[in-house]
Amino acid sequence: MHPAHATAAFGDIVQTLQDYFDGLYYSDAEKLAGVFHTKAHYACATEAPLLYLRMDEYLPIVAKRPSPASGGEPRRDSIEAIEFAGPYTAFAHVKCAIGPKYFTDFLTLIRTDGKWQIISKIFHYDILPETAEA
Repeated sequence: MHPAHATAAFGDIVQTLQDYFDGLYYSDAEKLAGVFHTKAHYACATEAPLLYLRMDEYLPIVAKRPSPASGGEPRRDSIEAIEFAGPYTAFAHVKCAIGPKYFTDFLTLIRTDGKWQIISKIFHYDILPETAEA
């Protein structure tokens, strides 16, 4: 990938990830619908059985949940890494917290129809020590 294209793509992905974090923090399913491809996968194996959802199943869950913002939770999200496989495929390793759960997300992104979208979200979570019951 040409360096100028890589710089632009990197900035576009950072913006997509910021929208992702905002969607999670404000429980804004509409914003998340803009960053996830309609055929995206959502999976977690932290607890059995495997959690696997399509976007039409996942987004209504987000819309119904109280937002971290409404509870006054501090923002705890970060981009750990972004890697490119080419001009239309990238991988992002991000972290964020919602309530007592601290998430490590592996997001695969594709560039289609002129924008970057998440096509796969695979994640693990831990319970934050300060919120765990004694």
